[in-house]
Amino acid sequence: MISILFIAFTVFLFINVPIAVCLGFASLVALQVKGVPLITLAQNIFEGLDSFVLMAVPFFILAGQLMQTGGMSRRLINLANALVGWFRGGLGSVAVLTSMFFATISGSNSATIAAIGTTLIPAMEKKGYPKNFATATCAAAGELGVIIPPSIPMVIYGLVANVSIGGLFLAGFIPGILIGLSLILTIIIVARVKGFEIVSRQSKREWLRELWKAFADAFLALFMPFIILGGIYKGWFTPTEASVIAVVYAFIIGKFVYREIKWRDVMPIFSKSILSTSILMLIVAYASIFAYILTIEQVPQKLGKAIAEFSDSPIVFLLLVNIFLFIVGTIMEAYVTIILVAPILAPVALQFGIDPIHFGIIMVVNVAIGMLTPPVATNLVVACHIANIKMSQLTRPVLFYLGILTLDVLIISYIPALSTWLPSFMK
Repeated sequence: MISILFIAFTVFLFINVPIAVCLGFASLVALQVKGVPLITLAQNIFEGLDSFVLMAVPFFILAGQLMQTGGMSRRLINLANALVGWFRGGLGSVAVLTSMFFATISGSNSATIAAIGTTLIPAMEKKGYPKNFATATCAAAGELGVIIPPSIPMVIYGLVANVSIGGLFLAGFIPGILIGLSLILTIIIVARVKGFEIVSRQSKREWLRELWKAFADAFLALFMPFIILGGIYKGWFTPTEASVIAVVYAFIIGKFVYREIKWRDVMPIFSKSILSTSILMLIVAYASIFAYILTIEQVPQKLGKAIAEFSDSPIVFLLLVNIFLFIVGTIMEAYVTIILVAPILAPVALQFGIDPIHFGIIMVVNVAIGMLTPPVATNLVVACHIANIKMSQLTRPVLFYLGILTLDVLIISYIPALSTWLPSFMK
C-alpha cells in the first residue's frame, strides 16, 4: 500500500498536478487498491480540518495582510533603518531586522517578504547593491517570518505532533535571533568586502533624534507582539484566540489610528487572505488522509526500527533528519513537509530522547531553509516576482546564504538549550 501511495504521488507530481491534488489522488488510489471504503477518505479529511487550533491559520494570514496595508510594515522598516541603517551594510541589515520585527506579528514568510521586499529591494539597488543580491537578501530574511513566533508552521506542527504551540512559540525566539544575527553579520562583511552602500556620517544626537522619532511612530506596531504573545504565555487566551485579537488590533490601528486602511481596501484584503487560506487548507485536508495511510501501515514504527538498527546515536539521527529534510524541502512546500513528515519522525525522535519542542524547532528551521531551495522555493518565487528578476540570476547569493543557514541549523540541532531554555524558564 505504501509503495502504491508514493508511486502514485510521484507520478501525479511529475505530470505537474497541484500538490494538494497529488496528495488526495495518491491517497485515493492507495485506498482503492487496499479495498478500504471510500467513506474513510471523507472522514479523515473532515477530521483533519475539524480543529480549533487550525482556525489560527486564516486569522494570522488576515492579520498579516491588514498590517501590510495599514502601514505597520512601513513603520517597522523606518525603525529598523534608524537602528542599523547608518553603517555600511546597514540597509541590507534593515531587511533582516525588519523581517524579525514583522515576524513577531505576522507568522507567514510570504507576507514578510511582500512587506519588506517592495520597499527595500529598490532602496538597496539605489544604494549600490546588485539587484540579485538585494533580492536574495530579502528572500533569505523572509524565512524568519516562520521561525520567530507567532508562526503558522509551528501551529501546524503542534497540531499534527501533539506538541504545545505556546511552548513552540517560546522556543522559536532564540533560534530566530541567532539566524537573524548571522544573516546581518554576513551582509555587513559582504558589503565591506564588495564596497556596497556608501553611507553618510551623522552625529550621535541626530541618530538618537531619528531613532526616537521612528520608535514613537512604530510603537503601536511593536506593542502588538506583547499583547499577542504575552497573552498566550500568561494563559489569558489560546493561540487561536490570539490570532483573532491580532486581526482586530491590526484593523483598529490601521483604520482608525494610522488611517491608512480605506473601506475600499477591505475586500481586496479579505480576497488575498481567503485565497492564501484556501490553498493551505486544501493541502492540510488531503495531507490528513495521506498521513492516515502512513499511520495504519505503521511507517513511523518501521522507520524508527530501521534507524535504530543503523545507529543508536541521537547525533547521527539528527544529522540524517537534517539531510532528509533538506532534500524534501527542495521538492515540497513547507506545510506539506510538516504534515507528512512530523507524524513519522516525531515519535522516532522521542525514542532517541530528543525533546519534542526542540525537534519541532529543528523541523521548522529546516522547512524554512527549504523555502530558499528550488524548484519549489516559495521565498524565491515571491521575491523574484517583486523584483521582476529570474530565479536563475539568484544562484550565487542564494548558495552563499544557504551555507550560513545550514551552519545555523546544525548549531540549533546540537545545542538543545537554544530551543528549550526559554520554555523551561517561563514554566
